Amino acid sequence: MRILLATHWLIPHVGGVWAFMEQLKNRLEALGHVVDLLGNSPDYLKFHIVNRNQEIAKAHFLPMLETKLSASNQPHLSRSSIVRYYELERYCMELSAAYFGLEQYDLIHTQDVLSTRSISRVKPRHTAHVAHIHGCVATEMMLHYQLNPYLGIGEHSPEWKYFRSLEHYGASSCDITVTSTHWMRNLLVQEFGVPSEQITVFQYGFDSHSFAAKIGQGTPVQRPVGKKVIICPARLVFIKGINVLISALAKLKEIRQDWVCWIVGDGDMRETLEQLSFRLGLQGDVFFLGRRDDVPALLHISDIFVHPCLQDNQPYSVVEAQFAGLPAVVSNGGGLPEMVENGKTGLVSPVGDPDSLCANIASLLQNDAYRKELGDNAKVWAQSHWSMDQMVNRVLEVYEKAMKKV
Repeated sequence: MRILLATHWLIPHVGGVWAFMEQLKNRLEALGHVVDLLGNSPDYLKFHIVNRNQEIAKAHFLPMLETKLSASNQPHLSRSSIVRYYELERYCMELSAAYFGLEQYDLIHTQDVLSTRSISRVKPRHTAHVAHIHGCVATEMMLHYQLNPYLGIGEHSPEWKYFRSLEHYGASSCDITVTSTHWMRNLLVQEFGVPSEQITVFQYGFDSHSFAAKIGQGTPVQRPVGKKVIICPARLVFIKGINVLISALAKLKEIRQDWVCWIVGDGDMRETLEQLSFRLGLQGDVFFLGRRDDVPALLHISDIFVHPCLQDNQPYSVVEAQFAGLPAVVSNGGGLPEMVENGKTGLVSPVGDPDSLCANIASLLQNDAYRKELGDNAKVWAQSHWSMDQMVNRVLEVYEKAMKKV
């Protein structure tokens, strides 16, 4: 088959969607399929098929789109700059995909609601379409608005209605919708009206051999002498809840000082988070390592993995931590409780609760045997659960079903 993996998000990227696309491409090509990767460029100025060096700038389309979507032609779009931005993005992706030519593909596999909606409007009828929904854009945006009331965006606003509509149509505009957790499936069905028969659920796979090889490459970062390492690899954006972790660490410092925390990643909140850490007196305890390519090796020399996300579906960072044999301290946001069994492979805290997060980290710092037991359990579970071969087989089964529908 000739397959297009497409996302609205930028590629290449350090996030889970890119990791999923890259690993799936490698496995499908090993089986003899031809796979292309379409997405936003890292500067968000163009769409590109990254593995073929094909690209087209959004500037080619925006003058026409801005004329077509002017306030006089589409007055509802002028009410919200946020809605207007995403609609322009969606149309740019549609036109870019049409420019690249979709008739060459037997199947298109999109990775988010924006790309799913875009591709569904321009793909040939004979081309099968599968969508993987890795997270819920609507609830992430709603949570952002709720926790930032100064934005003035409430549940009856155009933005709120837009993202709810986008989630429904995006997750429905394909032959088969796939997600990795029952939490995500239930959310799509119960909250956004996606037909239950549309959705298939199965967990991700993971390339453990590649991960082990990256551990073997090592890292120039050294563990501090006499201290345990807490590690949090994440994009530094609002939804990841890093501010909750920093607040928890300030409380932890009042109890014990035998630790450091490495925050690995970058994002638009980095400066704000660094300032928060400084105000709380953590400049000698919390270190922002930025975006790095040696995360597997960093996990290998760490002691505790933390993921305080306000909402997440099935993040690869937790999978990597489990393969590294680390106990995971996570929130109960989204699908995380389906990944971490409290008291067995890690510890689970309520979303946005720095006191509970602090207590869970402290319990693992205090009890070496307990920390090792949870980490060992996590590694055993990961090796039996996150099978790449099983996931690829299930993906191919979904592809076959989708192709029979067109």
